[in-house]
Amino acid sequence: MRSCRFVAFVTVFGLTACTGPGHSAPELARTNQQPVPLAQQNTAWRWLDIMQEASARDVDRYGARPPILSRQMAIWASAVFDAWAAYDERAVGTRLGGTLRRPVVERTLANKTTAISYASYRSLLYVLPDHAAFLREQMVAMGFDPDDVSTDVTTPVGIGNVAASAVIDYRRHDGANQAGDVPGGDGTPYADYTGYAPVNPPDRIVDPDRWQPIPFRMPDGRVVTPGFLAPHWYRVKPFLLDDAAQFRPEPPPKTTTDDALLRQQTEAVLRFNQTLTPEQKAIVEFMRDGPRSTGQSGHWLRFAQDVSRRDRHDLDTDVKLYFVIANTAFDAFVSCWETKRHYDSSRPWTLVRHYYRGQRVRGWAGPQGGVTEVPAEEWYPYSPYSFVTPPFPGYTSGHATVSGACAKMLELFTGSDVYGTTEVRRCCTLTELDHGAEVVLELPTFSATAEMAAQSRAMGGYHIPIDNDVGLRVGREIAVWSWPRYQAFWNGTAPIRP
Repeated sequence: MRSCRFVAFVTVFGLTACTGPGHSAPELARTNQQPVPLAQQNTAWRWLDIMQEASARDVDRYGARPPILSRQMAIWASAVFDAWAAYDERAVGTRLGGTLRRPVVERTLANKTTAISYASYRSLLYVLPDHAAFLREQMVAMGFDPDDVSTDVTTPVGIGNVAASAVIDYRRHDGANQAGDVPGGDGTPYADYTGYAPVNPPDRIVDPDRWQPIPFRMPDGRVVTPGFLAPHWYRVKPFLLDDAAQFRPEPPPKTTTDDALLRQQTEAVLRFNQTLTPEQKAIVEFMRDGPRSTGQSGHWLRFAQDVSRRDRHDLDTDVKLYFVIANTAFDAFVSCWETKRHYDSSRPWTLVRHYYRGQRVRGWAGPQGGVTEVPAEEWYPYSPYSFVTPPFPGYTSGHATVSGACAKMLELFTGSDVYGTTEVRRCCTLTELDHGAEVVLELPTFSATAEMAAQSRAMGGYHIPIDNDVGLRVGREIAVWSWPRYQAFWNGTAPIRP
């Protein structure tokens, strides 16, 4: 299947850019994440693959939008869970509770497969409408009629359609502004309607403690400056959290409150930038690009598939696992974006220019590789010029928050922190002209994998370390708080959220 997971081109916030200097992306060789024969895929696994591919195509079209991707995936996973719950003895759906439950004689694999497929199709049509033709092809390939819109809940087709419809109705006006119809926006899907405006212009630092838009230099020579991606996301209704600010952490260091610490944090990023090893470069690219996936939500759903393969999950277990991971990532993104919006903090791009203004620093020399001395005003993270730094405030790191949350949830779900896989890849392939050495990245535990994701953001120059450290902590807190509430869904005691 074609997607940004397999080629070196992604669309950056509506603008197509090459992630590497003109060569193909690396082939991944994972001990666990290998293709699974179609005959061995359960329906949840297969639809997760379809969802990931459709999401990747959406990235090609509209750009990498991590919080939006997380919502798309959570809506799909919730619709699937709700359809499946109708055929379980105790589980209750997120929107209709136990009202769809079917008698024991109907709780067959065939009925679950049909209900899950229709729930998947309807929910994905809603969140990924530009990819209707692809989704339709998948339904037909699986032997289902995509035009069957039955709402007869005595049939699995009706169960799937009704379950998806209930989730969609709940999410239609959840603050995401998917339809672009929220007053205050410009009428485009997912547009900001809160009136956010940056304090700093792209070419001047007014306040080094606040976020600054960063110019991207595209392969065709154009210079574009993306704005804050989804600054309204703090108003999106979470899945489980009481509100978006529930896990807001303490303030980050500022030049006005703890200048010495902030300078130390900036110096730590500079040291990484000057001394990156092949292994560290591979880590930056792996965690930036993901394992054949889209965004951190897709990244950790792929890790969940590793667990499914390793532990030989059946359909029921996979439905629950994907439901938990997708919604945990979604809540973590809502929480993280509330923190980003509240503190509106700067990135290393701004801090290096602030602390070393008028000086020369040693840093990454660009796509040709190596390290060189440059004016601080020309310092770059270890990232393509067409995607210098994600366009939103730094504190806290989305990678760290979501990874901390999903890693902890995988530990809680499986009863063990053991992951036990590896990633084999060449470093530099997405960032420099010359391919580097092949390295083996060990992923022994879920927690270590989350820590790798967090540390990669400082190595790459996207975040100061504290953005990542606090993000990891908050993500783990979200998971621990959420876990018994997820268990309540399949134990039959979860209330329907208003």
